[in-house]
Amino acid sequence: MTEPTSPSRKVIPIVAVAGEPLAAATAGGEDEVFSLYQAQKKIYPRSVSGLFSKWRWAMVFITQIVFYGLPWLQWGQRQAMLFDLEARRFYIFGLVLYPQDFIYLTALLVISAMALFLFTAVAGRQWCGYACPQTVYTEIFLWLEKLTEGDRAARQRLDASPMSLNKFSRKASKQFLWIALSLWTGFTFVGYFTPIKELGLSFLSANMGPWETFWVFFYGFATYGNAGFMREQVCKYMCPYARFQSAMFDKDTLIVTYDEARGEPRGSRSKKADPKVLGLGSCIDCTLCVQVCPTGIDIRKGLQYECISCAACIDVCDTVMDKMNYPRGLIRYSTQNAVAQGWDKKQLLRRIFRPRVLIYSAILLAVTAALAVSLVLRTPFKVDVIRDRASLARIVSGGKIENVYRLQIMNATESTQNYRIGVTGLQGLAVAGEVNISVGATESRGVPVTLQLPYEGASPGSHEIFFEIESVNSPGRVVEKSIFLVPR
Repeated sequence: MTEPTSPSRKVIPIVAVAGEPLAAATAGGEDEVFSLYQAQKKIYPRSVSGLFSKWRWAMVFITQIVFYGLPWLQWGQRQAMLFDLEARRFYIFGLVLYPQDFIYLTALLVISAMALFLFTAVAGRQWCGYACPQTVYTEIFLWLEKLTEGDRAARQRLDASPMSLNKFSRKASKQFLWIALSLWTGFTFVGYFTPIKELGLSFLSANMGPWETFWVFFYGFATYGNAGFMREQVCKYMCPYARFQSAMFDKDTLIVTYDEARGEPRGSRSKKADPKVLGLGSCIDCTLCVQVCPTGIDIRKGLQYECISCAACIDVCDTVMDKMNYPRGLIRYSTQNAVAQGWDKKQLLRRIFRPRVLIYSAILLAVTAALAVSLVLRTPFKVDVIRDRASLARIVSGGKIENVYRLQIMNATESTQNYRIGVTGLQGLAVAGEVNISVGATESRGVPVTLQLPYEGASPGSHEIFFEIESVNSPGRVVEKSIFLVPR
């Protein structure tokens, strides 16, 4: 008789709630319990002051002055920065672009990507810590929260207390400010695509279009949700940058580091106590570095993908070191190699110019130079040639062969331009009709053009020809290829 097999274990997936322990097994000891989801505790970042905090707020002011102010800036008789999707015109100060100029957007995206790769390889996630819109708006929303509900301890007490008139008024005030800022942000965003003055008049008269209304509220809701509620969850779980940063990091990348050799073993002590006598390091285990972290991590555990390199922990740790009369820099910007090998600043800076950084820099410089040269040499008008498919070729009076085309001329300047149309490629080929045309400022005009060729001027078949359109008012010449058909 065979031995009986052991009963199979039953796996029970559960949802864990923060603060409640998970049972290891059931009474029978056979069932295995594991958590599929775990509720996250709310993070209450403590306010901090210091050098890096000042830099962070400086970036908040710079980015928001640019974002909120740029749509109101005028350039001549129009908005300086306007992406007019309906008219298919994109105005960037003195530059007027068409959908055909999509190559410039591609180059700009490549430059942005390479700049991000370069900056990350050198300085880590400081874009996240200082200039990312998620960080910037979270900083603003946290300031509004502190303004209405108080500092970290006051907010914790308020959330733990039962509903009262004081709690309701504070919460309502915070929500009002959050919603007002979010809607103003959505309104400004739409102001880049619809002239903001017209948009403002439409808003005041309750006459905004359906798409404008949708995007104002959609962008406002996104700002409200991301900066007001999800906050660190966006950085930790939604942003792909946190996931692929390891591909751009190496041991010479500047990161926020905790000097474990100096700080451990950690422990509390009085200000007058000698840490060497107590056998302790410089870390007094005050946990302030955790309390100020916007993502709620403990930097003393080493490099973590949740760290956005905002340096709030550096500021607060330096403050504690000053109070304890210890040297600053227990938590600091450094590299893994520099901390492990005890490098000074000169040695650390020397490792900036390593192969990865040089390659990124070369590519970025090349693409940026190519874009700049292309914009400088850019012809201020564009031409598309379309054959008349209704009449490919015909013989007209005088024994001439006639082909009809349509030239779409787009004037990319903000003044009326005159153009002269010519053609080459076949002996005796000429434009029949008006060769000088006028196109209004930033307008596109379709011009029918008829070409005629003497009957014996070419053999039957298709022949390559070239339209030459020259600007009369300013330097500029465009050559477009087409074909001329000679019937058999």
